[in-house]
Amino acid sequence: MNAPVHTSSLFRPANRLSAIGVSEILKISGLAAEMKRQGQDVIILGAGEPDFDTPEPIKDAAERAMRAGATKYTALDGAPELKAAVRAKFKRDNGLDFTQDEITVSAGAKQVLFNAMMATINPGDEVIIPTPFWVTYADIVQITGGVPVLVPCSETNGFRLSAEDLERAITPRTRWVMLNSPSNPSGAAYSEGQYRPILDVLLEHPHVWLMVDDMYEHIVYDDFRFVTPAAIEPALRARTLTVNGVSKAYAMTGWRIGYAGGPNALIRAMAVVQSQSTSCPSSVSQAAAVEALNGPQDFIRDRRRSFQERRDLVVGALNRIDGITCRVPEGAFYTFASCAGLIGKTTPEGQVIESDTVFAQYLLRTVGVAVVPGSAFGLAPYFRISYATSIVEIEEACQRIAGAAAQLS
Repeated sequence: MNAPVHTSSLFRPANRLSAIGVSEILKISGLAAEMKRQGQDVIILGAGEPDFDTPEPIKDAAERAMRAGATKYTALDGAPELKAAVRAKFKRDNGLDFTQDEITVSAGAKQVLFNAMMATINPGDEVIIPTPFWVTYADIVQITGGVPVLVPCSETNGFRLSAEDLERAITPRTRWVMLNSPSNPSGAAYSEGQYRPILDVLLEHPHVWLMVDDMYEHIVYDDFRFVTPAAIEPALRARTLTVNGVSKAYAMTGWRIGYAGGPNALIRAMAVVQSQSTSCPSSVSQAAAVEALNGPQDFIRDRRRSFQERRDLVVGALNRIDGITCRVPEGAFYTFASCAGLIGKTTPEGQVIESDTVFAQYLLRTVGVAVVPGSAFGLAPYFRISYATSIVEIEEACQRIAGAAAQLS
């Protein structure tokens, strides 16, 4: 006789998980990786991770730290040496002068964002997020009890937020506006002139704070000049959190170090959150990040040139495919191409391409190319390609996409 199942013993997830799930990017990448493990010929263009290795001087610094016994806890939100390196970086690259107690360091920029939301969001508070957006933004807002307010940004405006749309989105419940330049997924970036009208709107709403994700700061093309809002408008500095990290520019995704500069009261509140989650980031990773920020930076220029070559290859190839158009991104290592011209067409098996999600599934199933549908980023019908992989794989993937599109009728 089977023992009775007591419903009280069944797993019951927290209500806060009901509206969120595992990142669509991770799901697609996981499926594609499993297909690869089964021996299928798959090219994965989903992950936002440079294919370059972490530079040797950075790895050497980590080894020295280990040999010297720097394997203990550090200060809660960053070792003094790393905070000093972050302060120097902000001053050198961005013209921002932070004090030591205005700097926080976490286990990745994602944790910085999470700490900030946990420290500031009350139930019902609103966070304005321009779309297309990195999928994690909205989920972090929801898991902390806030309400994501998604503001579509059209391709005709370069996937950038307009001042008029921002003004319409602000309410008395607005707590934050999130800006990401260069953007994941679109690669769109804001010049000083393009930021200015947005910052003017924020000046008129003193209850609204600004969270800026500058993770792709060093990956910009065609003489685009990167600039960050707090450097443009000092009057907003007291309510701006400027977030960055070492993952992309220094190819240190697995080292998990993110940092930010902002008002001391906010930084202190974020430290409280971190004290009850991860405590300090990895001591060894922090030592490596000190070298990354303080050491030679010339390799960044060389890698940027390589990324630009890949960008030009992908954009050119996609724009030669009937039914697909692709804007030239200013930065990051993504293209965000429209597949609107393929919606409604039929596959050789008789399936209708009803959405960008169906198109992405079709590519993975028939030609073994993994891309992420734009709907996962809040804007359809588009698809994102990460070109942070080899030229050989990019060329082959683009040929396969062209072949798959040609099979549609």
